[in-house]
Amino acid sequence: QLQLVESGGGWVQAGGSLRLSCAASGRTGSPYVMGWFRQAPGKEREFVAAIRWSSSFTYQADSVKGRFTISRDSAKNTVYLQMNSLNPEDTAVYYCAAATKSGGYYRTTPGEYDSWGQGTQVTVSS
Repeated sequence: QLQLVESGGGWVQAGGSLRLSCAASGRTGSPYVMGWFRQAPGKEREFVAAIRWSSSFTYQADSVKGRFTISRDSAKNTVYLQMNSLNPEDTAVYYCAAATKSGGYYRTTPGEYDSWGQGTQVTVSS
């Protein structure tokens, strides 16, 4: 497993932007996939975006396509989530996750990830 530490959450007005960071440590070798999930009060944790570490291939949930971008800096072992055009429906705790075992090409469910950060709150006001 990896230790993951998120940062960059906060409060922003609708239409604004935030960038989340997730620093990974504690394991030699790279993860297969790193992703971002979010969980709003009373709702299940949902997939936001993911990146395959070796190829930088990315994919996103339909709800954030065109607004959110995931990227990574392999030298820093860090993954980012750039969030633009935020709206109140994006309010949630955002979690960074890593999959360190081989598996499916597209990993969009929490059970496919074995390492999690503590979460960072994102609040978007109207």
